[in-house]
Amino acid sequence: MPEIQNPNLQSQGSGGGGGGDMRSTMAFMLLAMAVFFGYQFFFMKPKTDQQPPAQTQSQATAPAAPTASANPAAPGQTPNGAAPAQAPTATPQISASLETYTTVENEFYKIVFSNRGAQVKNWILKKYFDSAGKPLDLVQPQAAARFGLPLSLFTYEPALTTELNGALYKVSYGGAQPSATGLLLAPTAITFEYSANGVDAVKTFRFDSSYVIGVESKVTRNGVPLRTLVEWPAGLGDMEELHQTSMLRGQMPTPSFFAWSIENRDDVQAAAKVSGNNTLQGSYQYAAVMDLYFAAAFLPDAPDRTTVVTLHNSIDLPADPSDPNSKKASVDVLGLAVGDTSGDTRLRLFTGPKATEILSSIYATGPDGKPDGPSLHPLIQFGSWLGYIAKPLYLALRFIHNSIGAGAYSWGWAIILFTAVFNIAFIPLRFMMMKSSLKMMRIQPKVDAIKKRYANLKMNDPKKTEMNTEIMALYKEENVNMYGSCLPMLPQLPLFYGFFRVLYNAVELRQAHWFWLPDLSQPDPIHILPILIIISMFLTQYITPSPGMDPMQRRMMAFILPIFMGSFLWHYASGLALYWATGNVLNLALQVFINQSSYGKEMHAIAARRAAKKAGVNPKTIQGKR
Repeated sequence: MPEIQNPNLQSQGSGGGGGGDMRSTMAFMLLAMAVFFGYQFFFMKPKTDQQPPAQTQSQATAPAAPTASANPAAPGQTPNGAAPAQAPTATPQISASLETYTTVENEFYKIVFSNRGAQVKNWILKKYFDSAGKPLDLVQPQAAARFGLPLSLFTYEPALTTELNGALYKVSYGGAQPSATGLLLAPTAITFEYSANGVDAVKTFRFDSSYVIGVESKVTRNGVPLRTLVEWPAGLGDMEELHQTSMLRGQMPTPSFFAWSIENRDDVQAAAKVSGNNTLQGSYQYAAVMDLYFAAAFLPDAPDRTTVVTLHNSIDLPADPSDPNSKKASVDVLGLAVGDTSGDTRLRLFTGPKATEILSSIYATGPDGKPDGPSLHPLIQFGSWLGYIAKPLYLALRFIHNSIGAGAYSWGWAIILFTAVFNIAFIPLRFMMMKSSLKMMRIQPKVDAIKKRYANLKMNDPKKTEMNTEIMALYKEENVNMYGSCLPMLPQLPLFYGFFRVLYNAVELRQAHWFWLPDLSQPDPIHILPILIIISMFLTQYITPSPGMDPMQRRMMAFILPIFMGSFLWHYASGLALYWATGNVLNLALQVFINQSSYGKEMHAIAARRAAKKAGVNPKTIQGKR
């Protein structure tokens, strides 16, 4: 872990028939492989025991420095290098005698402050709930107990940090006084003051009717400003895996990220790649710590003077929640500290859900000092290039949801209707694939005859080129596109992944229920959908004619792929499983319809003829229309 350089002590450094079907098979396998690698990319956490790579964005990282105790005192400095030696200024001591609590409330949140450290004990989102049905508290108690509370202060001197975050501050209010229970209604402001032994600290928080609060913090020693940062030290959001009594404990850990914007360029980094205690210098328009659905984003008033410290800790939990002695698994706990290099920190802090209409209305500070910089919308991680596909799909899903009304099962029905429209739109492509495959089946005997004439040649024989030339000439003569059965599938892949990203990142699906599914962002609790996926995929493969396909490949397509997809979705969001199961049922119904069409009957006849031929029977040749 890199050591932290203290800017208060030292100067900063700078820092087939058979061919057509074979290709169809390969196309399906391509889809399966794509899903598999998508799983690896989107879901699998990198190993946390690897050293995260250095930051590659344009900000300069403060170089590691020796600890104060190992650094000789520079001329004119005290032994610890903190400041020029001088007698403490005789300032009156300001503190409180008792710990008190003040609650600030508006339509969206209820924030409980303690005057001990002027920190937040609870940050409750009134419109979002945990797995027990209680309003969601973004302050995770287990993590906060170990790593600190929100809006505490971060300094480069451990003793000073401990003092500032443990002192009892005097509280004053910028407006109406709190009720007898300590309740304040926004808009309002709270100021916390502490002074002792030459150290003066003032923290002011301002509240309005939104999710954003104003934060001002300044700490001086003997009148000299100290660089102190305001921090959110220990994760946020669900983090159900840390709750001993959570109904979701034992599921996949909540992923967390560090996100930022510098010079209108936004980026994001997964938790495993975030260095702990890393000081970053840059023109940060915002810096945020977040999970899939919630974020705490700091928006400095002076981006050009911003210091960011990334905090990366972990908590070891039993891999099996029912067995405390089972092998431990590490859960990442990300945090963030943000401050002004002048020592006088002024910023806004958004803490709330990653909902499109909310994030799109919050802007960072621009060059003119006004909130007209980039919005927080990039915090919704639809992906880089996939975002161009995912965002329209998300808007379409929301449009369907809003059209059918916000009923009890509305999001589930919206997914089903969207999937139906999605599949209906691709029916023409499905028929194109079928026609191309049928053309390949009709000329397959001619292709086999050409291959038979060259069967005894070695692979490197030049006459093999003649064989390929003859086959290509046959395709041209018969007006057959050898890739026609695969190409229509290609547009479906980016659309599939776009919708995949939508279902995985839309906060609206969190705790949205549909019949037996209590939360579309969590796995199906009784696994009906994964089982339906396996059965429907098997039946579709079973009734789809595949003349010329190798029996081993057919078994793989009929059994392995459905089992793979079912097991893949066994442990992931039921909203995604609902989408996939709906598509499978529609595809099964469409295949039944195709089988009854003239094209389907001809394909089955060709398949029966080839099966009989392999069995030693010589049936009458079936001629198909061109």
